[in-house]
Amino acid sequence: MEKVEPRTLAGFMELLPDEQILFDQMKEKIEETYKKFGFLPIDTPIIESSEVLLAKAGGETEKQIYRFNKGDADLSLRFDLTVPLAKYVAKNYGNLSFPFRRYQIGKVYRGEKAQKGRYREFYQCDIDIIGDGELDIINDAELPSVIYTLFKELGFNDFTIKINNRKILNGLFESLSKKDVESIEILRIIDKIDKIGKKAVIEELEKINLSNEDINKIIEFIGIQGTTDEILEQISNLSIESETYKIGVNEIKEVVKYIRMFGIPEENFIVDLTIARGLDYYTGTVYETFLNDYRELGSICSGGRYENLSENYINKKLPGVGISIGLTRLFFKLNELNIIKADKKSISDILIIPMIEDLQKPVEIANQLRKIGVNTEIYLNNKKIKAKMKYADKLKIPYVLIIGEDEIQQNSVKIKNMSTGEENLISSDELIDYITNGKIKI
Repeated sequence: MEKVEPRTLAGFMELLPDEQILFDQMKEKIEETYKKFGFLPIDTPIIESSEVLLAKAGGETEKQIYRFNKGDADLSLRFDLTVPLAKYVAKNYGNLSFPFRRYQIGKVYRGEKAQKGRYREFYQCDIDIIGDGELDIINDAELPSVIYTLFKELGFNDFTIKINNRKILNGLFESLSKKDVESIEILRIIDKIDKIGKKAVIEELEKINLSNEDINKIIEFIGIQGTTDEILEQISNLSIESETYKIGVNEIKEVVKYIRMFGIPEENFIVDLTIARGLDYYTGTVYETFLNDYRELGSICSGGRYENLSENYINKKLPGVGISIGLTRLFFKLNELNIIKADKKSISDILIIPMIEDLQKPVEIANQLRKIGVNTEIYLNNKKIKAKMKYADKLKIPYVLIIGEDEIQQNSVKIKNMSTGEENLISSDELIDYITNGKIKI
């Protein structure tokens, strides 16, 4: 029989168990942080009706959709978690409490060119706050608080949450007499400045026929620097006669005020006028988060305010604000740069090694340990003690519990610390108390 090569498609991640344990730990920390802030879990289907999923899609997004037919049904794989959220809120509007605070962690699919660190199947970790008719600006300040808490939980200290407001940039473009279509294109170009540099941004602005005077004004504006308060003062004092601009400046001042109220240190956030977010549905506050020592990672958490989440599905105004983490790409990059290390090869706290044929006692002890929350594995294969200990050592299982004929006769177990080699003989009846009293660290 001809063998089939066991291969994984390009753009799809598969991890070895030690890496998967580390990935799951990161995912769990993200989920627990979202829960701390009161976000509710939802789950939406991976497959949606193409009509529903593509209600607002177009251009490059539509080209990247995995779309197929099953019978008469025209179906697509979800490409993000925001469009399914829009459908979910519209469909369940009458049963939800607003503001609706949700989190969702799940896989999404994009048929783009597979590259190193860029995947076609990947996890997104999203939170959003959706209002019914209106949503107070203080919600825009709470999300940086979530970001700050989350990355501290993940073990990072030196990171910066960069904040801007799309109304400020749109107001600037209005003052230069730019139409909405032009403004969107300018925003997309500005958004690339961190990747391609100022010179390339100027060249791209020239390609869309902006005058040198307008280009200079835009470059000078997004180049405003200083402390957060200095930047706010400078943009407040500019003679830009645009109502949109003035609203944006007032909003960002409010957001900064509330960010400070939430207790985020000054070194972990700043106003950055180059932050634009290329997607055209953002209407106000926008965020991008960077690890300062690893800027090559790009933004590791981004998002912003949008005016009407479900306008394609329901005649209700549902403004919202949200952020998203591309966990698969982030994990790959952190792992590649050795910022994180997969050093846990097993989830077992204790490996029970039976040296007897009758497994009743080992199974009984394993059941007792599992009941008190100890991850317990029994070595069930008939091997010599050396092979069994080697298995525990290779998987870095911290403790081994040996049960042989002598232990059965003495109603005891031998427990060995695999890192120190220390062994103790414990009464079987006292084992649970021995563990729960912290005599071994699990």
